[in-house]
Amino acid sequence: MPATPVMMSEDRRSLTVRLSSLQVIVAVIFGALTVVFWVFQVVQHEKFEQIAEENHLRRLPLPAPRGVLFDRNGKVLVDNQSTFSIALVREQTKDLDQTLHTLALATGADEAVMRETVNRRRREPSYRPIVLIENAAREQWFAVAARNLPGIIYQPVPTRKYPASELAAHVFGYVGEVTEAQLVSDEYRGAEAGAVVGHAGVEKALNRYLMGKDGTKEVIVNSLGREIDVWHEEQPTEGQRVQLTIDADVQKAAEDGFTASTFNGAAVVLDPRNGEVLAFTSRPAYDPNAFAAGIDRATWNALNTDDLKPLQNRALQGRYSPGSTFKMAVGLAGLEEGIITPSTTFFCPGGQSFFGRFFKCHKKEGHGTVDLRKAIEQSCDVYFYNVGNMLGVDRINKWATLFGLGVKSNIDLPNELTGLVPSTAWKATTREPKWYAGETISVAIGQGQVSVTPVSLAVYAATLGNGGVRVTPHVLKAVSDGAQWKPVPAPPPQSVVEVSPEKLQAIRDGMWNVVNSPSGTGRRTRIEGKDVCGKTGTAQVISNQGRAAARTTKNLRDHGWFVFFAPRDNPEIAGVVFAEHGVHSANAAQITRHILDTYFAKKDGLPLPPPPTTEQMRLDLTDPFARRAPVGGN
Repeated sequence: MPATPVMMSEDRRSLTVRLSSLQVIVAVIFGALTVVFWVFQVVQHEKFEQIAEENHLRRLPLPAPRGVLFDRNGKVLVDNQSTFSIALVREQTKDLDQTLHTLALATGADEAVMRETVNRRRREPSYRPIVLIENAAREQWFAVAARNLPGIIYQPVPTRKYPASELAAHVFGYVGEVTEAQLVSDEYRGAEAGAVVGHAGVEKALNRYLMGKDGTKEVIVNSLGREIDVWHEEQPTEGQRVQLTIDADVQKAAEDGFTASTFNGAAVVLDPRNGEVLAFTSRPAYDPNAFAAGIDRATWNALNTDDLKPLQNRALQGRYSPGSTFKMAVGLAGLEEGIITPSTTFFCPGGQSFFGRFFKCHKKEGHGTVDLRKAIEQSCDVYFYNVGNMLGVDRINKWATLFGLGVKSNIDLPNELTGLVPSTAWKATTREPKWYAGETISVAIGQGQVSVTPVSLAVYAATLGNGGVRVTPHVLKAVSDGAQWKPVPAPPPQSVVEVSPEKLQAIRDGMWNVVNSPSGTGRRTRIEGKDVCGKTGTAQVISNQGRAAARTTKNLRDHGWFVFFAPRDNPEIAGVVFAEHGVHSANAAQITRHILDTYFAKKDGLPLPPPPTTEQMRLDLTDPFARRAPVGGN
């Protein structure tokens, strides 16, 4: 129906009313806004102008403490302590060069090092603090605060606290600022620039457990960078607590033994039933606390240029000739390959000729007629020359590697190196591809091209002791998030060697004789009622022709070894002690004795033996087995 004039008039009036109402509403809104703006800009002008000029909201990271490390019995090994750092917030600094120069003058810090740190972090947001001085002394901060340096702040930081005296340094490792290479790796996913992460040892291997989650704090600071109030705070989450397999008392016994002996070297002590590492020592060591608070350039350079290489983990990275500790592998190979029986004898007149060359025995007058057990007991070189010659190098390689030598142990610590048990296939990769039969003679007594790491010899000793199970050594036992401990399953054995129990027992009998027979070369490690089994080894560093120099040059002296397990029929402890340039295996045996005394005293609930003195560790030169061996060692 077409609209009438009346209807059109009513629509116009309705539209006019609505427009009028809208105009009123808009006018009221604008009026209210005008009043509010007038209040803010006129009435409270001075207040908000001051806030705008002087106050800023800043987001600061709150570093998370790393997880605490415990030994197998719940004793704290590595903890955290509170320290303070002086940091730079670049966006609050008008003149960066002048700020760094003044900071260096006030604190005595190296200006060049601070500039290098800032340049390395220049791509980060300018509001993120850059730590310039770690573990700052209060005097340093007082000197800085007196100068009112814009952009310089004082931050509380949790820092690692390690035991004194370099105890277990190569087990724990050390921490430091995350590197650019680590930031892009999966291992350190989630870490931000400036974060503290593990760089060696357990700190690196278990960083995924130990590294916590940083918190944040948003604070209001004035134009001088001083905190006025906290706007919002999210607390950091501490890293998970980690229990190691290490026994703190056995570890200390190993360290004390080396300290008293004055020798460097390594010791690895295992539970042969499951591969748990009870003690792990490499000497010389370093102080991880020097890294915890940020190591200075002079200390770092000193560690890297030290001829003794304290940063080298000898237990995992040192490769040395095993000397006579290798003889059990050769003897077992002879038994398993049908070359000899336990009763097979050879006559030792003090040496024997092979392929036109005379090879000496360490006992100049000879051992006479000996069988396998007696050859191990008295470490007769001639016996093993003959067995090795009949076996050939490839069959020696086969059985030595089965028992853990010349291969990685796969311990859960970083940077392990592989030793070498030579073979014809290996020789084919060298410049002189042919293997000569005469080379096997030296290999048969653990010399020549044979090289092993101490940790691989520890696995070897454990495998001989437990009946052929090549365990995987490991230091991780359990992890806790603060609520409860969750055991971490032990890694499976590397392999189980199919070996005749009767033939292996002949080897073990020989090792028992080494310690418990009056003529054994390792009798200083005998403990009444504990049935300790072991084998000494003295390894040449230089040929016989060059031995005149070795009398006066320490780094040319022979190395000393002792491998062991106990008790004989149901071993619960096994391992190796290596005395670098220790002249003779008896020095390694002395250290081993203190380790075993401590272990069994603790097990039996007896007082632990006190640390040995240097006088107690000194060899009795009237002991015929304390004299240096000229060839394979005893």
